[in-house]
Amino acid sequence: MKRCREKAQSNDILEYIDDGYSGEFLERPALERLRKDVRDGIIDKIIINDPDRWSRNLMNQLVVTDELEKRAKIIFVNGEYDKTPEGRLFYQMRGAISEFEKAKINERMSRGRKTKAEGGKVVKNNFTYGYNYDKENGMLLINDDEARVVQLIFNLFTQPNEIAEGINGIAMYLTSQKIPTKRGAKVWHKQVVRQILMNETYTGKFAQNKWDTEGMLGNKHKPKGEKVPIKMRPKEEWIWVDCPQIITEFQFEQAQKLLGEARRRYAKSGNRKYLLSGLVRCGQCENTMTGRRQKNWNTYKLEYSDIKNTAGAKNKGCGMRIACDTLDTIVWDRVHMWLSQPEEIAAASMEETQDSFADQELERIENDLEKTKAARKRLIKLFSSDIGMGEEEIREELKELADKEEVLKQRHAELTAEMENVQNYESSRNLLKETLEYYLTLNPDELTFEDKQNLIRRVVREVRVTKDEVNIITF
Repeated sequence: MKRCREKAQSNDILEYIDDGYSGEFLERPALERLRKDVRDGIIDKIIINDPDRWSRNLMNQLVVTDELEKRAKIIFVNGEYDKTPEGRLFYQMRGAISEFEKAKINERMSRGRKTKAEGGKVVKNNFTYGYNYDKENGMLLINDDEARVVQLIFNLFTQPNEIAEGINGIAMYLTSQKIPTKRGAKVWHKQVVRQILMNETYTGKFAQNKWDTEGMLGNKHKPKGEKVPIKMRPKEEWIWVDCPQIITEFQFEQAQKLLGEARRRYAKSGNRKYLLSGLVRCGQCENTMTGRRQKNWNTYKLEYSDIKNTAGAKNKGCGMRIACDTLDTIVWDRVHMWLSQPEEIAAASMEETQDSFADQELERIENDLEKTKAARKRLIKLFSSDIGMGEEEIREELKELADKEEVLKQRHAELTAEMENVQNYESSRNLLKETLEYYLTLNPDELTFEDKQNLIRRVVREVRVTKDEVNIITF
């Protein structure tokens, strides 16, 4: 600013300084105030060191210069640029060089961090709960107090207990115990607990170069709808660094399996309780089946139904329904038999692992997808001709087919992910073993509704209902 004041040769000046703001963006308070004052005719002469003070981006430089030149004279401390083709060319060359220099600085910094990471160094403090960051040596160190809380969270989530159920229950328990979060907050939110359960760092592997934050620097200056979102890089680009281990890989894998079901399993309870809440799916249309109270001849009965009456539901369901008493009895009797006879639960687990159910279901879904695509093609041909169905009717059927295709694709992705999880047979066996040991400590005649529901959720991954059978799929 000193050189600008010297150039002005006057004390009758206004200064526009954006300290702490990146020159990469135009959304800066002082620059916006300058542009407004020029438009309002408050000032008619601007002194600036160099064009890259407008912005590091050449296009932004040209936009601002063109806007301000219409109402004020611009004087550059580091050289004057005539309004001639040659002067404009030189101006643009300076801007391009400035933009190139900024890009090179960013690239060198990024490359330096990447090289350190590839050398086994932790290059940034991510404030991972359970660890302290040693900046001097570029490594993570175990925080003993926090590490014990991490172990507690995984134990509560993966093992049967009477302390806390589900992610929200764990968050409430930690809050009640007055355990502070990483940043010292008194309240634990369920999303923080979920992030801990999903963080592979605790198995002794810390992922770097995981997130692409390009363009996010200016988010604090942008309106909500224009902010640049953080993006996850492909997993093959991640750089893994060894760090101290807090939990075993086996327990982490257990947590990931249960997390896959957590949204359905631990949904907020309604006015009525359903033993199989979040576990039942229609084997024909793939809709989840939820509990509801249905009136029948002036009496009310509870049932599981795949019908979706909510606005915007893409798949309304095929009308599959079954009485709660009937299905609850079938599933509990089967689980009770498995848990009462260890050899039965072992056989059920082995059967499920070796069964081709998932393969057959994937094949069926793929066939349905092909049929749906073929049906859409036929309708599109009809749409382009003047023969047959009306335009609105075709549009409606096309929409229904598109919705069906989306549901099938989603189910295909879910099944594929489930098959990948189930491949770890030893993990599933140990989970069932722990449940069996827990069950043997209980008196079967004194089991509460919550006890039965907890035991079923430890053993059963999903209950599929068709018109002809009930298929119970274990972990």
